[in-house]
Amino acid sequence: MSISKFDELPKIMQNYAVKQYYDILKTKQTTLVIKHIVDVLICGVIFIITLPFFIIFSVLIKLTSRGPVFFKQERIGKDLKTFHILKFRTMVKDAEKKGIQLTNGNDSRITPFGKFLRGINMDEMPQLLNVIKGDMSIIGTRPEVKRYVDIYTDEMLATLLIKPGMVSLASVKYKNENDMLTSASNPEQVYIDDILPDKMKYNLEYLKHLSMKEDFSILGKTIACVFK
Repeated sequence: MSISKFDELPKIMQNYAVKQYYDILKTKQTTLVIKHIVDVLICGVIFIITLPFFIIFSVLIKLTSRGPVFFKQERIGKDLKTFHILKFRTMVKDAEKKGIQLTNGNDSRITPFGKFLRGINMDEMPQLLNVIKGDMSIIGTRPEVKRYVDIYTDEMLATLLIKPGMVSLASVKYKNENDMLTSASNPEQVYIDDILPDKMKYNLEYLKHLSMKEDFSILGKTIACVFK
C-alpha cells in the first residue's frame, strides 16, 4: 500500500520534518506494495495454522473471567486515521476505567489466564486479523493511543506515513519494558519521558532503511526474542 500524497496528509503532518521522511518513502513505493502483499500472505497462512489455538484460547478466556474474548482499543494508524486494535483480553472487564492505559507486570487488573497468555506472548495474536484487514503491517511502529500521539514531535509524526506494525526493532530492544514500568514510581511519566522518545529513534531509523531485507531481519530478531 503506497503512501498518500503529501498535500493530502493531515495538516499537522505537513511539516518540514515529516517531508524529509516522505521523500525517502516516496522512492520505496514498490517495496511498500510488496510489503503489503507479503503481510497478507504470511498472516493468512499463520492464522489458518493457529486457528485451533484461537479457539482454545477463546474458550479458556470465557471460562476463566467475565467479559468478551477480545480486547478492542482505538489506536492511531496511518495518516492519523483511527482503527481498533485486537488482542486477547488479558485483563478484567472494563479495565481501562480502572487505571491508566499502560500496563506493567504487577498490574492487578490482569487475570490469571491473561498473565499466562502474556507470558507466552500470545495475547497479541489477534492482530493477525488487523494485518489481513489492512489496518496494520507485520513490521512497523507499534500503534499508540491518541493520548500519546498528541505529544508526538513533528519528526515522530513521520512514523504515521505508513501502517503501524505488530512488531518493530524498538519492541525487540524494549522486550523488558514491562519490568521497567513495574519498577518505576510513575510508570506513565517514565514511558513519556524516557521510553517513547528512545523507541522513536529506532522507528524513524527504520523508515530511512525500509526494505524487505530489513523486515525479515526484524522478524527474525523478534522470533529469537520470543523463544529466548
